[in-house]
Amino acid sequence: MNVLRIGLFTECYRPIQNGIVASIDALASALRALGHEVICVTPRVPGYRERADGVLRVHSLPLPTRTKYRLTFPLFQNDRILRALKGTSIVHTHSPFVTGWMGARYAKRMRVPLVFTYHTQLEEYAHYVPFERGATRKAATRLTRAYANGADVVIVPTPAMEERLRDLGVRTRIAVVPSGIDVALFAGGRRSDDLRARLGVAPGVKMVLSVGRLAREKNIELALEAFARLNDRAAQLVVIGDGPHRAALERVAARLGVAERTTFAREFAREALPDAYKSADAFVFTSASETQGLVLVEALAANLPVVAVDTPQTRDVLAGAGTLVAPEAGALAAGLRRSLAANGSRAGTLGVAERYDGSALGDRVLEVYASLLGAVN
Repeated sequence: MNVLRIGLFTECYRPIQNGIVASIDALASALRALGHEVICVTPRVPGYRERADGVLRVHSLPLPTRTKYRLTFPLFQNDRILRALKGTSIVHTHSPFVTGWMGARYAKRMRVPLVFTYHTQLEEYAHYVPFERGATRKAATRLTRAYANGADVVIVPTPAMEERLRDLGVRTRIAVVPSGIDVALFAGGRRSDDLRARLGVAPGVKMVLSVGRLAREKNIELALEAFARLNDRAAQLVVIGDGPHRAALERVAARLGVAERTTFAREFAREALPDAYKSADAFVFTSASETQGLVLVEALAANLPVVAVDTPQTRDVLAGAGTLVAPEAGALAAGLRRSLAANGSRAGTLGVAERYDGSALGDRVLEVYASLLGAVN
């Protein structure tokens, strides 16, 4: 294949840390390693200085909610963006919002294929919009359907999400390609007594780990309720991540009587996460709003036993390598109790994680691109 020039358009990017950003970085890295050119078009963030080449920051506006996310403001930037995108072979968007529609407009203008990766079940985020919940969910569904049907191909990370989009009325071609991570990075973490101590985990105490943005849709309350039912003074819950729901979760921990046995560790730099996974004894995952759940793959790569709420997409990712339970505190507590009693049995999880290695998945995305470019040529 000839060298491609790929424009990635995303609303969500650094300095934000989450699964979408990690997956976009993994894709860009894999494509560049294969010899292709990548430019990422994303909102400018006041006070943030870009540390990498291949990123085009465009003017942006803050959202009218308590969030770090921003919306691009593409007016009066056409010439600058077009110069940066000159020679682009394909446009690959990662959001159906303003940046995604901007990418779609430039794909049409440059007469190149449009690929859309479906990262987010928007209807599960209706609580962020100050309107009636049902109407907001319907609007989110219509937005997803309209945007996806305007793409040449939609990439989804799990078969469950292909079924979900079909149920929403998406009729365009769908390709299942998981979001990837650097599996070797997370497999190479080291168990650290010093790190455990900094996280409030005393010697001889089991560490239950949760990683992710602290937001209502992540359902961390369920993890706290299950941990309270675990009723094990020889266990410490460590929650890595930050977000708008942190203060509320701290109040829940206090109400449940587990505040002293719960550490809210805020965000970790990505390069520090492998040691955190390796230093834990079990991983708890309670979100039902994910399209994949990249932290599940990170935990698997670290050979960390996973206890997760059972959803179709989580079932797809774990492929039998974790413990799936009903979305109830008692069931989750029982799953954690069994996992901790197994005393760190971790066999087989790395093999599952290797299916999500970013470099191999880069090849699969290129196959999608090639199928479109062949149709165009």
